[in-house]
Amino acid sequence: MADIPEALAGRLSLRAKEALSHWGLSRQQPELLKYRENAVFKVALADGRPAVLRLHRPGYHSAEALVSELQWMNVLEQGGIEVPTPISTLKGDDYTALPASVDFPEQNADIVSWLSGTPLGQSGVPLSHGPEDMVRIFAAVGAKMADLHNISDAWERASALERPSWDKRGLLGDNPLWGRFWDLDALSTRDQDKLCRLRGILLSEMERINAEKLDFGLIHADLVRENVLVTASSVQFIDFDDSGYGWRLFDIATTLLRNRKEPRYREIRQAVLDGYRRNRELSDREESLLPMFMLLRSLTYIGWIGERPEFADNGARLSRYLSDAYGLADEYLGAGW
Repeated sequence: MADIPEALAGRLSLRAKEALSHWGLSRQQPELLKYRENAVFKVALADGRPAVLRLHRPGYHSAEALVSELQWMNVLEQGGIEVPTPISTLKGDDYTALPASVDFPEQNADIVSWLSGTPLGQSGVPLSHGPEDMVRIFAAVGAKMADLHNISDAWERASALERPSWDKRGLLGDNPLWGRFWDLDALSTRDQDKLCRLRGILLSEMERINAEKLDFGLIHADLVRENVLVTASSVQFIDFDDSGYGWRLFDIATTLLRNRKEPRYREIRQAVLDGYRRNRELSDREESLLPMFMLLRSLTYIGWIGERPEFADNGARLSRYLSDAYGLADEYLGAGW
């Protein structure tokens, strides 16, 4: 992968082979696909089928949170949503805990099933779908997202899942889930001041709407293009690593945010909302709050990249994420906020 140092990629591959031994699959060279929250590899099962190995970022989620994630994915799959499902270790476990080594602290690893679809697109690269396909696909994304929310609400479980909460505290609290976006060393004093002011405005905005009891529950929280796979007849959802509790608007906003610069964005937006409304209620008032949730989502990316100096394009990403957030703030609050 070009966005991480070659030496790090090599160490990750060795760690992946260590993890594969718990499935009896270490006699292969895993292919590194992605390095974000997890290091994600394509691997082969004993029967030759492809699968996905995830080396979880140390300290990001507890073992209990990982178990909760895998349980939820099973429920969604049983409800008719095409999602990855866990593949047991030789001992029959859904994941394994790798001990600390010279290069890595203790971390969890799991293998989940491979899905056949093709990624909807890549962030920053214009979509190539024709107009009719674009509307069809994004309407399917909206409808399937609504199904995910419906199945989650209907799931009867003995206790709450241990998953992150994308609530006011998780987005704007003193220690947000993806980092203190207003308080990064890489930011200029001017940007720190602007983001601190913006955070204060949004905290007040969220207090103002708090009494409205917006739709809140389990969400995927990262339905960007790369995490939506497209087949001839369906859409599939992958990468539930950031899934947890949150406003359902946050799921919709996350999908829309990375498509807002598409020439056909208005049609994409309408298709997602129409698809969602086919299967779940979404009021006009909730729709009117989408610009705020898109702004909130954009701020999380600033905090995210601020905590990942290992990326070669860190500075360029930070600059781009700042520009996106300021543009959304101007749209939502008006220039000169």
